[in-house]
Amino acid sequence: MYVEEIGIDGAFVFTPRKHGDERGIFFELFKSTTVRDVVGSAFRTAQVNCSVSKAGALRGIHFADVPPGQAKFVTCLTGAVFDVVVDLRCGSPTFGQWRSVVLDDSSRRCVYLAEGLGHGFMALQDDSAVTYLCSSEYDPDREHTVYPYDPQLSIEWPADLDPCLSSRDLSAPTLTEARRSGLLPAHPAAAAGPRRPAG
Repeated sequence: MYVEEIGIDGAFVFTPRKHGDERGIFFELFKSTTVRDVVGSAFRTAQVNCSVSKAGALRGIHFADVPPGQAKFVTCLTGAVFDVVVDLRCGSPTFGQWRSVVLDDSSRRCVYLAEGLGHGFMALQDDSAVTYLCSSEYDPDREHTVYPYDPQLSIEWPADLDPCLSSRDLSAPTLTEARRSGLLPAHPAAAAGPRRPAG
């Protein structure tokens, strides 16, 4: 797999090598040793989710309480989506910043995002199927969302589609509101606090 950093600590794009012949193609969608070598720890798959969305469907920005958090390995099996990673970790150098990548059934790219990062996407085609490997099981009491059209985030969602959001995402707090209410996770370095001098 070809691995690319996208400018937010803990977020990577994996592009598999495709092998084709007259039958079609074969590729490795996920390889635990490759992910472990890139991210520095093993990825434990606790749950696998799949969503199928019409064009314009917008899901996110979602994140889970840390700890335990929920790392994700995301790909689009059919169709195409505009996939977004948002740094929601207080104390992070890139707090409030976002990066995007198009995931589709041609490039077969995958996105890995660490615990504490927010995730969302907009479907670019009807019947776009997105699969998520998740490091922890879904727990509604630990799951949260940030308003995807928050002006502070200024995510440049595709403008040529009519967005369709759930009522939960439409009424989600802004980044500032989520921070004030204590919903947002801390960046690992910030959570650890300052180091005490030896001796």
